[in-house]
Amino acid sequence: MGFWSYIIAKSKSSAFIVLLMALCSYFSYFAVKGDRGFFKYMYLQNKVAEAEKINENYDKQREEWEQRVKLLSANSLDLDLLDERARTVLNVIGDDEFIILDDDADAK
Repeated sequence: MGFWSYIIAKSKSSAFIVLLMALCSYFSYFAVKGDRGFFKYMYLQNKVAEAEKINENYDKQREEWEQRVKLLSANSLDLDLLDERARTVLNVIGDDEFIILDDDADAK
């Protein structure tokens, strides 16, 4: 019976090692490729960087609009800007004038 008990003891320890290796492999795989793994983390970092760039563009646009509104406020009225906006909105020009509109300027 010594031989069989030796075989059973070795198979139990090797089964434990195989199970331990399987668990390590499982957790390692999902640590790298899982929903919360390293690759997903890198993907989300790139998305955050893109969103921050878009946010910077929106901040610049907001600052430009704030500046334009400030120029049209009662405290610091810019008559040239007021004249330009009135001519653009009302579509009014003098008899001896012509206006060249820049579509890119209005898109901002």
